[in-house]
Amino acid sequence: MARKPDYKRLVRFARSAQKRSLAPYSRFHVGAALLAADGTIHSGCNVENSSYSLTICAERTALFKAVSEGKRKFKAIAIVSDDEGFTSPCGACRQVILDLAGDIDVVLADRKGNLRVHTMKDLLPHPFTAEDLRRYQRKKR
Repeated sequence: MARKPDYKRLVRFARSAQKRSLAPYSRFHVGAALLAADGTIHSGCNVENSSYSLTICAERTALFKAVSEGKRKFKAIAIVSDDEGFTSPCGACRQVILDLAGDIDVVLADRKGNLRVHTMKDLLPHPFTAEDLRRYQRKKR
């Protein structure tokens, strides 16, 4: 039987990444830590820009770093923020996570250390996927 990942450890990595967040406009600091299938952890923080559309979220930072380092299989991602409650990934991050990491666990932690675990399919039940593109391309032939 597969051992359950240590989500509290993953949250600690996310908290560490959160400290490096650059959020001069929103002042909303977010950290994420992505657990690859091989056990490595890739962290990320949000980095804001005065042109908001060029800002990148912590979740995508962690995922893009992992992919750029050759990782393609993942188990879970932890997300933390300044908010007292739980911060869920934005819509763009949900799409990217599901597309690049699949139906992984999403671990949300509040400032008190309480955890909530969701699957990506729970958070994005009707995604646009690569299969949608393949279906469209088959019709065009």
